[in-house]
Amino acid sequence: MDRRTFMASTGLAALAAGLGIRPALAAIDRLNIVVPASAGGGWDLTGRTVAKVLAARGTVGPVQVENIVGAGGTLALPQFLPRGDDQLSMMVAGFTMISSAITNQAPNSLAEAVPLARLSGEPHVLVVPANSDFQTLDDLVAALKANPSGVSVTGGAPGGSDHSLLGILALANDIDPMALNWIAYDGGGQAQTAVLGGHVNAAISNWSEFAGQVEAGRLRALALSSDKPIDGIAVQTFVEQGHDVVLFNWRGLFASPETSPEKRAELEATIAEMVATDAWKAELETHRWIDLYLPAAEFQPVLEQEIATITDLMQRLGFA
Repeated sequence: MDRRTFMASTGLAALAAGLGIRPALAAIDRLNIVVPASAGGGWDLTGRTVAKVLAARGTVGPVQVENIVGAGGTLALPQFLPRGDDQLSMMVAGFTMISSAITNQAPNSLAEAVPLARLSGEPHVLVVPANSDFQTLDDLVAALKANPSGVSVTGGAPGGSDHSLLGILALANDIDPMALNWIAYDGGGQAQTAVLGGHVNAAISNWSEFAGQVEAGRLRALALSSDKPIDGIAVQTFVEQGHDVVLFNWRGLFASPETSPEKRAELEATIAEMVATDAWKAELETHRWIDLYLPAAEFQPVLEQEIATITDLMQRLGFA
């Protein structure tokens, strides 16, 4: 269901069309946005962008961004989950928090939080140095089939979305994912330095991380992990090249299970209004994010399937 259908189902679209006004937002006096990572990363940028757009609209009182760092976001969960209406909060989370809970054997998981909305995502891109012998995706896959450990591929933390994409590519081509030679770094910057310097054969990260180097001709992009071509990105998808590989590094907003149904409804309405604004759409374009908005009712079953899929993949990659 797209946003227009969602608004119609709540009776808001008819009001907007008939009276020429925007749906009214519930008043939220104070809001805390928990970012389960350090400043500067994708989750932090998402949280601060949400805070910026909400503050500019003036429909929410003071919005505070709180960074709780560690263990792929899982250290934030035990601090976030008990919060109720007296400390009204939303938490930014995404693909990596699901896998981090498994790789870090965390006591809590994202399944315990209440989904409010999926917001956006980024496809990953598989790149090689411009002078690499791997001219095409099929060249690299053939090398992986011949000797999986002989092809070094770098990206983020073990089990993260970068590593997961390589695992999905391996499984799609009957390659043992546990035989892969994954070189993990803390951030995309270090991975970029490694692949530009020829210290590894290939690298995987968000498109926005490597876009500048690809467009400058320093890196060659072999494949994009979106389900279909994306306007403005002149890179073929894995699917277009015959490989059943799709992954978005998605980000969403979650509430504590202690948040009352009334407050959750207010938060959902606030988010639905925000993502329809020109200001939010401009932020998506600025950061090269793909609009993946889903309201809570539609996000819930998608999230459940995502958790099941990622859990299975982590087991195949050798994580308990």
